[in-house]
Amino acid sequence: MTIYRGAIVDTSGDPFIDGAQALRADQDGGLLVRDGRIVARAAFHRVRAEAPDDEVVTLAGGLVLPGFVDTHVHFPQIRAVGGLGMPLLDWLEKCALPEESRLAEPGYAAAVADEFLDGLLAVGTTSALVFGSHFAAAMDLLFAGARARDMNVTSGLVVSDRILTADLLCTPEAAGQQSADLIDRWHGQGRLKYAVTPRFSLSTSDAVLSVCGELLDGDITFTSHLNENPAEVAAVVSLFPHRRDYLDTYHQHGLVTDRSVFAHNVHATDKELALMGETGAWASHCPTSNSALGSGLFPLRRHRAHGVGVALGSDVGAGTGLFLPKEGLQAYFMQQLLGADGSALDPVQLLFLCTLAGARALGIADRVGDFSVGKEFDAVWLRPADGSTLAVNLRHATDPVDALARVFALAAPSDVAGVWLRGAPAATTSSSHLAGGPWPPVPWPVRAGLS
Repeated sequence: MTIYRGAIVDTSGDPFIDGAQALRADQDGGLLVRDGRIVARAAFHRVRAEAPDDEVVTLAGGLVLPGFVDTHVHFPQIRAVGGLGMPLLDWLEKCALPEESRLAEPGYAAAVADEFLDGLLAVGTTSALVFGSHFAAAMDLLFAGARARDMNVTSGLVVSDRILTADLLCTPEAAGQQSADLIDRWHGQGRLKYAVTPRFSLSTSDAVLSVCGELLDGDITFTSHLNENPAEVAAVVSLFPHRRDYLDTYHQHGLVTDRSVFAHNVHATDKELALMGETGAWASHCPTSNSALGSGLFPLRRHRAHGVGVALGSDVGAGTGLFLPKEGLQAYFMQQLLGADGSALDPVQLLFLCTLAGARALGIADRVGDFSVGKEFDAVWLRPADGSTLAVNLRHATDPVDALARVFALAAPSDVAGVWLRGAPAATTSSSHLAGGPWPPVPWPVRAGLS
């Protein structure tokens, strides 16, 4: 067993409902981990008293947070970040789809899979709903790499039968057979789950969407794009004149359920939000992508008002990086721009959106998303360099909420000092950081009720 000692911060509930009471902060906390699972959590001195002989890993000088959960990120686009100045459909044509076509070559796909998975771990993302490749062989490489790293990855073959270039298209029969084969090989292996993944209704006919509905069984996830861009929405409406709205193109095939995660949904109607709320479907908010492509301001409070769960996605490559706290900061900015309608986000909500909300969206909150006893120890240690602006600000934080605010405002990927997957350090974690030693100053003053 191992005791992890540090300033341990997580959300035990939904702060949009529970307010600041959802925050748990132990400024000198201890997590006792056995075989990858948390078996005790309390102030460090109490955990140490219960396990006096066990190894102590001291994670000082920053915050220990649950591993981040990215609910929308494109594996084939890790080399396509930075295509600025274009709206969605132009960006797809000029940047994303040409890169996705290159994954037909296995050697290229293998290199991209390694870059993608290592990139996620390097920024503290331990769980992700990954928008996959159009090529089954590339999906095998992604799943194999994720399992070797013990990551929580939910992904699937991307299927389309129109609009896109010919090499990215498949027949309904091929979509069904190749997806079923991948499910047999990978779903439930280690920490892997399968996601039925039509690219979007714009590129997917009723015939393929019907096949997707047939595949959605048991605990299989569904994901696709929805209401991202006005031109995209108009094109979908013209292709499906017999459907009520964009969401209805999926709903008619049984694809809107509590296992569905729809990326973007910037231009949702109230009817669509009402259906998502009734069925328990989730929205993945991708703030930097929405900003970079000029897609619009995501109506987070309207989603919440209709009972729609929201989590965060980086949407790389349209998004500007994999580091999820940056998405949290951009989400904060965008909600501020919506004006005086109660849309402002607070730091506790931002942490929830990066962690537990995503775990709930992916159906893995029974295992990860916070540091409750019984859950797996997936964690990220944010420790800024001594003398950095973030380190200075953490020393002057007045309480854990203030410390979180400064993390979201200032943290960068370089501040990720360690990442753990079920208690095992990821390859990005340097053992030189993990030595014991005296406990340095905590990042906020001692206050009643915080540990």
